[in-house]
Amino acid sequence: MNTNYTEYLPIAIQLMVTLGFISVTLLASWLLGPKVKTKKKLDAFESGLDPVGNARVQFSIKYFLVATLFVLFDVEVIFFYPWAVNFNHFAEAVNKWEGFIKMLLFMSSLLIGFIYVIKKKALDWE
Repeated sequence: MNTNYTEYLPIAIQLMVTLGFISVTLLASWLLGPKVKTKKKLDAFESGLDPVGNARVQFSIKYFLVATLFVLFDVEVIFFYPWAVNFNHFAEAVNKWEGFIKMLLFMSSLLIGFIYVIKKKALDWE
């Protein structure tokens, strides 16, 4: 195995330039920036308006549960698209039913999970 490290030289140079720029910028802002800390300067700034009330608003756990379930099922559904696009490839395989059976198993596990969520009433907002 013959590895030529000169192929990686542009990447190394770009990495060094990037790290150098970040370091110089942070150091310059720290050295040249004002160091006066007043109460007004340390207050939260929100669109030019004075902050009102507590920033920690309590949400119902149902909100997070529904959001998590949405992400979970959304990511699982994303796998359907490549399978549907490559369905002809699965059909031409040595075992023509292999890809179809695998997707049926995947869809059945998705359906079982969805039925479990409905039985646990995770999507009810009451």
